[in-house]
Amino acid sequence: MKPQYVEMSKNSSVPMGNSIEGISSTENFVLDASDSFMSPAQLEYFKNKLINWKNQLMEECSQTIDLMKNKEHKEADDIDLACNQINEAIELRTRERERKLIHKINLALRRIEDGSYGYCEETGEPINLRRLDARPIATFTIDAQERHERKERFYRDED
Repeated sequence: MKPQYVEMSKNSSVPMGNSIEGISSTENFVLDASDSFMSPAQLEYFKNKLINWKNQLMEECSQTIDLMKNKEHKEADDIDLACNQINEAIELRTRERERKLIHKINLALRRIEDGSYGYCEETGEPINLRRLDARPIATFTIDAQERHERKERFYRDED
């Protein structure tokens, strides 16, 4: 098995493999034939990444609720009222997507605890570390995800 070098930032609160300025501490995880997949250090990294991501989403959700509670609706005309209602609807849809994302994060944290994190649900194969770093809630390898999406499109097109 060819070594897989992945540079991952410790304690990053930025989801989906994005980087932010100011993070200077990085650790290289190397996966090769002699290393075990999902070592304790790797599991800790992904657990922290997921928890930080979840906390960030929860904070944004809390801020939205506070803003909506404290907002007064004294628009000058109907157009302003309509614009504000559309903006609120968009914000609520965004929060609903984030609520679903928080559920997926919780499932990933449970998989870390039960030892199944990092393995494809369909094939049981290890998921590439770069994929997990970019999408820590991933449950399929790239090949399995592509098959899954093709099946979804096929069945959606039949309806």
